[in-house]
Amino acid sequence: MEKFKGSREAFIASFMELAEKDPKVVMVSADSVKAARATDFVEKYPNRYFEAGIAEQNAVAIAAGLASCGLKPYVVTYGGFITMRACEQVRTFVAYPGFNVKLIGLNAGLIGGEREGCTHQALEDMGIIRSIPGITLVAPADALEVYHAANAIAEIDGPVYLRLGSGREPDVFSGDIPFELGKIRIIKKYGTDAAIFVNGFITDRAIKAAELLDSEGIKPTLVEVHTLRPVDVEGITAVLSRCKAVVTVEDHNINGGLGSVIAEISAEHCPTPLIRAGLMDIFPESGPADILADNYNMSVQDIVNAVKKVLLKK
Repeated sequence: MEKFKGSREAFIASFMELAEKDPKVVMVSADSVKAARATDFVEKYPNRYFEAGIAEQNAVAIAAGLASCGLKPYVVTYGGFITMRACEQVRTFVAYPGFNVKLIGLNAGLIGGEREGCTHQALEDMGIIRSIPGITLVAPADALEVYHAANAIAEIDGPVYLRLGSGREPDVFSGDIPFELGKIRIIKKYGTDAAIFVNGFITDRAIKAAELLDSEGIKPTLVEVHTLRPVDVEGITAVLSRCKAVVTVEDHNINGGLGSVIAEISAEHCPTPLIRAGLMDIFPESGPADILADNYNMSVQDIVNAVKKVLLKK
């Protein structure tokens, strides 16, 4: 498996392969072809490319119309604009009729969003999508997983939101990694002192935190939850039942995303002490990704400290 430069390149690699095999696959852009690294697609398939300009509501509505005619549209633009500016169109024109529209959201989170500030960083997108019935929601950890996730969502006949970044995300996995939509992945099981649930482009920090905890005698189980809908309730509950306490780690507002998912499953199936690490219900500043994450409660040491703190609650 080739090594991709970033999440956007990984998605386009999968998309180009899909487009070559299926003439019904089309792209709808909101002035985002270059941002999506999609110029090769436009040059090769000009009649399968629809440009809406800086009008995300129109882009989603166009995609719904194309899907109603049997085509398979992919809307590619910034995740914050898909989920906020075009929220009504996503809800009413795509999710409500269950149209086969793939929503590809760029610039997710602080690490994925980089320097463009909270207007362009998707920090609430998973919470918004989770509140709308029927949309599959996937938040991969790195470029390689984006490629596998893009292949997997192509098999779904219905709406999907796939969370991408800026193209400068850290590599986490290597080789032909397994990817099963709707199932958790146990990245590393040092023990059952605590469970760390993570998704998105902050996963490498959770891996480092788990290694540090292990070296200090605290044995965590590190679990990736790349699919928030359909969520693996059975798999998550099994981890909760074995571990004494839980920390969730996400590059997203702590309200509505992964932390809320795990809290809901814990409350309903296996009550467990929990701390959520992520953007703490505030608007962040703009700046380099690593500095932002360190500054907003998402450093490796923040994750370590959260685990130690939650263990005092058990």
